[in-house]
Amino acid sequence: MNAVEIQGVHQRYGSMTVLHDLNLSLGEGEVLGLFGHNGAGKTTSMKLILGLLEASEGLVRVLGRAPNDPQVRRQLGFLPENVTFYPQLSGRETLRHFARLKGAALAQVDELLEQVGLTDAAQRRVKTYSKGMRQRLGLAQALLGQPRLLLLDEPTVGLDPIATQDLYSLVDRLRRQGTSIILCSHVLPGVEAHINRAAILAHGRLQAVGSLAHLREEAGLPALIRASGLQQSEQLLQRWSAAGHEARPIGEAGVEVVAVNGHKLGLLRQLLGEGGAQDIDIHQPSLEDLYRYYMERAGNARIGEGRV
Repeated sequence: MNAVEIQGVHQRYGSMTVLHDLNLSLGEGEVLGLFGHNGAGKTTSMKLILGLLEASEGLVRVLGRAPNDPQVRRQLGFLPENVTFYPQLSGRETLRHFARLKGAALAQVDELLEQVGLTDAAQRRVKTYSKGMRQRLGLAQALLGQPRLLLLDEPTVGLDPIATQDLYSLVDRLRRQGTSIILCSHVLPGVEAHINRAAILAHGRLQAVGSLAHLREEAGLPALIRASGLQQSEQLLQRWSAAGHEARPIGEAGVEVVAVNGHKLGLLRQLLGEGGAQDIDIHQPSLEDLYRYYMERAGNARIGEGRV
């Protein structure tokens, strides 16, 4: 059973359609990255899963039930983009309040405060917390009750690099324990190592979904090869230019060449053979590159529709 199943969903606000025939699933113990521009439909998708909206058309199932089923809500954790708490309560009092609301064990409170690095600030009032500290408290709130499904909306907002890495380490640990996670973020660098699949939304339509390897293959974006310590860099550059490869010198006795699909192994053989390269780096298209590709493709499709 999938943790989330969205089939043929259209969502309308009056005469405006904000989701068009959305089909999306989340497996047990899977981390899905949900990406898109502002207004792409990410927040609407999250509200459908949370049971805050009912689909205008189509089917939404969460943990095998309707999203607003009380049993679902007890097994679901949610970290919104903008976390708001009672400013006069302490961090510990805040978590104890939410634990009671959720029916979670109060013994979890101190464990979670330690897990998110707020033990020393547990007695302080939330109004004295920085944005990053409130974000970490929000994450602790989302983890109350050991949820089977966790929705994280811009979880790294306000976090410094160390806290961001700690958050992703926690995501990895939860995934290994079987928690299903949907992670929305505009900050793409650093995310790709911690998701199983990416889903890219634009203008209310799903543009692409799959593992990064699948999306790279589908998009056909080239890899970038950088080599240094070459014995015959000039000869290689001349040969590659003549063959139509995009290549340029970098540093001393170094080259950078764009490896279009099907040419990577041949270029590597030349670099390792006659080129005598001392060091080689291969840069695969990043999540950011893939996101840009699908966003541009979606934009071009809208322009084309406008001309029809």
